Amino acid sequence: MYCGVSKAEFLEEEAPRLTNWLKQNNHGKMSYMENHFDKRLDPTKLVPGAKTVVSLLYNYSVPDEQRHDSFKIAKYAYGEDYHFVIKDKLKSFFTSIQQEIGEVGGRVFVDSAPVLEKSWASKSGLGWVGKNTNLINPKEGSFFFLAELVIDLPLIPDGPIKDYCGTCTKCIDACPTEALKPYEIDGSKCISYLTIELKENVIPSEFKGKMDDWIFGCDICQDVCPWNRFSKPHNEPRFLPDQKLLEMSKNEWTDLTREVFNEIFKKSAVKRTKYAGLKRNISFIDQKKEG
Repeated sequence: MYCGVSKAEFLEEEAPRLTNWLKQNNHGKMSYMENHFDKRLDPTKLVPGAKTVVSLLYNYSVPDEQRHDSFKIAKYAYGEDYHFVIKDKLKSFFTSIQQEIGEVGGRVFVDSAPVLEKSWASKSGLGWVGKNTNLINPKEGSFFFLAELVIDLPLIPDGPIKDYCGTCTKCIDACPTEALKPYEIDGSKCISYLTIELKENVIPSEFKGKMDDWIFGCDICQDVCPWNRFSKPHNEPRFLPDQKLLEMSKNEWTDLTREVFNEIFKKSAVKRTKYAGLKRNISFIDQKKEG
């Protein structure tokens, strides 16, 4: 785990970027991204009296991967839903701070509120936001969950670090749906969006043959990133996958029943897309060569 500290204040540089990103409809059908604009940019509006944003990175780089000839799900969803795992740890961490220091007010966040997590992590020196729009840590790459404590305790802030993407464009070149430009993502073209956030019954036909067998999320722009050669396997038991998931063939995915779905993904983030959504994704990719 990595920890960094920032002063809780208005994110002046992010305001025009977020405005332009929304104006270009890069959020697709994620209308919730338009909500709470002020709170996204200013944590003191989210947590009155806030003085500090404590950013944390928690490793999820996997020791074992799915078989290569199968349909694929993003590594972050292999094990138990990170929202629950990390929130439990954050609450314990927050309690230990209060026991050590005394009364400290604030809130914990794990991808559960309008918080610009990557911006805060970058601001606190935990890495830089790369051309693939992921936070990249120079020691261990980008396979991390991000979380925050927004508290009313003033702490000395850490500063940002340099961007080390250099002239590399591997992530942009590898994206099969052309969702990436340098430091900008068109969410409406991202495979993660198409397989998770898009709730329509049908995935747009323009993406046929471009999904590269991803049925829940996508790791392409991270897998090709040179900085992830430094990633180390996590040691969180709750992130370990069901062995059946790693061994499933394409035929087994295609024949997936609701009972097996509920068994394998009982506590997984994959439940976000629901059984019907996962079957939609499998069916779309399975028919990619038609037409």
